[in-house]
Amino acid sequence: MASAALELMGFFLGLLGMLGTLVTTVLPYWQTSSHIGSNIVTAVDTMRGLWMECVYQSTGAFQCETYNSMLALPSDLQASRALMVISIVLSIFATAIAVLGMQCTLCLEGAGAVKSRVAGAGGGFFLVAGFLSLIPMAWTTHEVVQNFYNPNIPVSMKHELGWCLYVGLASALISILGGGILCVSCCEEYEGGRGRHHGGGYPYPVGSSALATGIHGPAARLSGLFQHLPRESKYT
Repeated sequence: MASAALELMGFFLGLLGMLGTLVTTVLPYWQTSSHIGSNIVTAVDTMRGLWMECVYQSTGAFQCETYNSMLALPSDLQASRALMVISIVLSIFATAIAVLGMQCTLCLEGAGAVKSRVAGAGGGFFLVAGFLSLIPMAWTTHEVVQNFYNPNIPVSMKHELGWCLYVGLASALISILGGGILCVSCCEEYEGGRGRHHGGGYPYPVGSSALATGIHGPAARLSGLFQHLPRESKYT
């Protein structure tokens, strides 16, 4: 029951991280215009994301425009796009695999250790997806902070960290945590199931000394058989 609860916790954490990564990838609030110096009072706010750049005017008008040319984009933006998309695909794949291997599902019923290993593989994919989405977050954060404190860049061209970066960072950490919990639950379930069956694949007889002494194979079968044979009384 403990491993099943860990599986559910890890699965829902991974699912939550995937949804957060999806929101972070789609929305344009990665960088927002800074309000410092002469740019404190401005009639226009700009927001930048992976796919578009948006402008919010003081009149209430909100307009977004997608980037026209993919090849003209900076290399770091193209790499961030690729990493985020791969992270989402891996998270979807991890969700499907984890559903197959979790104890609360009927998929792969009777497969034994294979079912727990499948759940552990789903946790591994969640881990990889979390680390992949963590790279663009750190990369973009470093670039924004570096440009913000660069005296050679005009104030009007400086940006601050958008809330999508915070959501993306939290989602990446949640995905890593969920994947780790799934892997741990798989290991606990596998360790808990070891030693319950001998080499022939049949369970040990209840109360047999073979289970206590660790005897395997034909010797275990003979030990269990002799324990169930009727014993002659020494007084007859």
